[in-house]
Amino acid sequence: MTQKLILPGLIDPHVHLRDPGQTQKEDFYTGTCAALAGGFTTILDMPNNLTPITTAERLDEKIKIAKGKIVCDVGFHFGSMGDNVDEFKEVGQKVIGLKLYLSLTTGGFVIPKGKVEKVFRVWSKRKVILLHAEDDTLDFAINLAKEHRNKIHICHISTASDLKQIIKAKEEGLRITCGVTPHHLFLTDQDVKRLGPFGKMKPKLTSKKDQAFLWKNLKFIDVVESDHAPHTKEEKESNNPPFGVPGLETTLPLLLTAVSEKRLTIDDIIRLCHTNPAKIFGINRFNDLNHQSRVEVDLSQEYTIENKNLFTKCEWSPFEGFKVKGKVLRVFIRGKKVFENGKILAKAGFGQIIKPD
Repeated sequence: MTQKLILPGLIDPHVHLRDPGQTQKEDFYTGTCAALAGGFTTILDMPNNLTPITTAERLDEKIKIAKGKIVCDVGFHFGSMGDNVDEFKEVGQKVIGLKLYLSLTTGGFVIPKGKVEKVFRVWSKRKVILLHAEDDTLDFAINLAKEHRNKIHICHISTASDLKQIIKAKEEGLRITCGVTPHHLFLTDQDVKRLGPFGKMKPKLTSKKDQAFLWKNLKFIDVVESDHAPHTKEEKESNNPPFGVPGLETTLPLLLTAVSEKRLTIDDIIRLCHTNPAKIFGINRFNDLNHQSRVEVDLSQEYTIENKNLFTKCEWSPFEGFKVKGKVLRVFIRGKKVFENGKILAKAGFGQIIKPD
């Protein structure tokens, strides 16, 4: 029997759509199609493109390209290597947040430690600094936030030790939030042998003990973020496979399955994938209270995740073969039906470029 549920339009604050520069992996159209199929009506794109988005000129060009392709609403984060603080004022009203990479990931886009403090001083205290910060770099970032009172968001936490540091910082009153990915909630280092290069990601998959700690302390985690990071199968099977896995289409089904297993609640999904992302990243005006942007799901429908059914251009998922319970039926944005029964109904360019409130 169909068990229909209506959710508010979901928000993913952490995706890599690869456009411009690496559109063989994904582009704004295919990536936003994947978002709709996964129940996301708003996504926020990261700046580590092939040519990093660290100038106002590059940001404007990226926005221009996106406008003609997107089928859901999209916002952007700006990037910095510490040498472009003079650009901050100009881009401030065009971007949602500033992303800093303190640890190695795709693109080698790591800011030198000696330049981080200047960024913390200059970036607006009203706007978020998102951080890829693992291990000792997390402690470094927290201490800077404590000194300069910045609003910081720690992306894709994966270990008990990192979450313990964040919990302590929260208890001390710091303006700190954090996110977790579905792959760290539903996969562990024991899956790496099975997945091979398709399980290579940053942060890497961790132990069952770390994963259990994340689930046990979910109340301290603010958002679920897909960290959608597509690469082609050929790139992943190369001698030097890049970090990252796609995730926009599988996040909600995995979370709904966890609801059916009583590991979390529907209210948890709304908090982690709608309410908190809207609040943290200042995009409330695009998520009205009258459900004009909404997602209809069937909680009872069971199916197997298959690569052949994905909209992402990379055409693979680390969750292929997973049996899930809970399927996206329809998606509405601003009252218009944009997805139904596996079909994209919105035309390229329907989505809006969002800016912070």
